[in-house]
Amino acid sequence: MDKVTAFTVFRKQLKNLVVFNDEEWTIFEQYLQLSTLKKKDHFIKADEVCKQVGFIVSGSVRLYHLKDGEEITGYFCFENEFISSYKSFIQQQPGYAYIQALEDTLLVIFDYKSLQQLLANQITAYKMERFGRLIAEYLICCYEDRVHSFVTQTPEERYAELLNSNAPLLQRVPQHYLANFLGITPVSLSRIRKRMFEPAR
Repeated sequence: MDKVTAFTVFRKQLKNLVVFNDEEWTIFEQYLQLSTLKKKDHFIKADEVCKQVGFIVSGSVRLYHLKDGEEITGYFCFENEFISSYKSFIQQQPGYAYIQALEDTLLVIFDYKSLQQLLANQITAYKMERFGRLIAEYLICCYEDRVHSFVTQTPEERYAELLNSNAPLLQRVPQHYLANFLGITPVSLSRIRKRMFEPAR
């Protein structure tokens, strides 16, 4: 996909958050870049300062943490979603998370310096302030949903909810990552899938 097409996809999706008029968009577009991640490449690693926010045009990523050398998957993101180690990005301090491509991924990105310049520009300041706030709200809602599911649902219930919300997307996630996300072993996930999909006798 070429840059013009990717930026068009990005602008169209932005309308769900904030609408940039042509003058505002012309300025914003100057700060955008197209970036690619090969499968298993990292967008950010723990202990690095996150300098960018990315928008997934195509592909998928997972967010994970390391504990005692073990990867713990926290989230998956697909097309038309934003990715960042947001606390690290806002504070410009080293973060805790790893973000890794699950497949070849195309991103529209902008960096922290660009955001500050856009916020300082009288033409784009209002829209960028709103844009940043809505991304933060989106990430907070994702976090609360994640905590709620772990507190109130069994792994089987969490898996069923995932299937109901985005089953086609889950087919692109390796099963061991999905099991890790649910807090269970791949063997346990296989048992859950067998119970759910085998016809009752």
